Amino acid sequence: MKAALTLSAALLVAGCVAGPDYHGPQATIAQTLPAQGAFVAGDDSAFAQEPLPDRWWSLYADPRLDALVEQALAVNADLRAADANLRKAEAVLRQTAGARAISTGVSVQAAQERDYSTTSAGASMPGVATYGLGLSASYPLDLAGKLRRAIEAGEADRDAVAAARDTVRIGVAATVARAYAGVCAANFQMATAQRVAGLQRRTLDATIRLARGGRGTAFDVTRARTAVETSEAALPAFVAKRQASLFLLATLLGKAPADYPREIEACATLPVLARPLPVGDGAALLRRRPDIRQAERSIAGDTARIGVAIADLYPSVSVGGGILAGGKVENVGSSHSFGFGFGPLVSWNFPSRPIVKARIAAAQERVAEDLARFDAVVLEALRGTETALATYARNRDRAAALDRAARSAEASAAQADKLFRFGRSDFLPVLSAQATLAVAQVQRAAAQSELVDDQIAIFLALGGGWQ
Repeated sequence: MKAALTLSAALLVAGCVAGPDYHGPQATIAQTLPAQGAFVAGDDSAFAQEPLPDRWWSLYADPRLDALVEQALAVNADLRAADANLRKAEAVLRQTAGARAISTGVSVQAAQERDYSTTSAGASMPGVATYGLGLSASYPLDLAGKLRRAIEAGEADRDAVAAARDTVRIGVAATVARAYAGVCAANFQMATAQRVAGLQRRTLDATIRLARGGRGTAFDVTRARTAVETSEAALPAFVAKRQASLFLLATLLGKAPADYPREIEACATLPVLARPLPVGDGAALLRRRPDIRQAERSIAGDTARIGVAIADLYPSVSVGGGILAGGKVENVGSSHSFGFGFGPLVSWNFPSRPIVKARIAAAQERVAEDLARFDAVVLEALRGTETALATYARNRDRAAALDRAARSAEASAAQADKLFRFGRSDFLPVLSAQATLAVAQVQRAAAQSELVDDQIAIFLALGGGWQ
């Protein structure tokens, strides 16, 4: 009677799946109009309201950069680890899905039976050889949907790992681009510092000649030499920056630092975008960012695990059958030695309902936590993107102002030098003008280099690389 009631309870949930069905995050920041609309900081001539290309680094039209990124994506150690983690997640999913397959079993036994009780004559009874063979199979009906929910959770987990792998890919591409730009920027800034030092050295040579002719003093020579040495003192820092970027590139390419790419060591031209930076809108950002996709897949997986917990309130039912053969060895093959059975196999571990309900409550709270984390990821993505756009736009204005200042400083230094050479001024205005020129040109070069880094920061914030 109890078995019949148990089976009836199981059949009541036939065709149903325990737990809530997943329909995507509801009532979240991502669904609001401000989150999906145009970026506030994107209203600038530096940007274009166009979709971001699949491979944003191609916008620089630099074959060397293209080759470095593609090579890193093929061999980078962090990316290989992320790929292995994805394969592991797929293997775990296959293992979970395998629980829905038919399970089989085979049993074989043999024995020699002998009665050792003695007869009246004192002799033992003769032995009897017996055997037993069995083949069984069972299939889980999964009436409560526990296995289905477990598979749903496994699929969501795999997708979350795939999104995490995409985050690594985007990071690798951006870091390669930054390292490449770092090499070019270091050489570019070093060339600027060398030009300033060259100008100051020519002034020093002229000052020495004038001092020998009685038109200058040793003090003038000393001040001119100090300016040269100060400018030249900045050169080793640029060399160190270039080497650090080259060593980073080697690591990203899966090589020892000593095996850095020599072909770009002399790069002195900054990567340049041929057109305004495409940024799209918030809706495209939310679809494209892999960390947002990873957060959403975590919600899906934990929602499915609510069903797994609820299913523990119901029995586990399987359909099974088997073929049995056994008896005396001398009767092998006779019709009396075979048997067959088929029927439902019902099991219920009668868990403590308070414990199961506590598990269900914990699973529900995990989903609530996931939803809060999803909102946090979305807000951070929007904030980071707006900040990157605003920073680039204002740094672009700053670079333009520094360019104007550098051109003005060049004219001022030329005028001061001319006045000095014709005896219309003493040496101090020359040194002052050249010091201003040195600062302006170094700042202009640094600002132009920073713009490239700002561009890459925007691409990284936009989640560019793959749809």
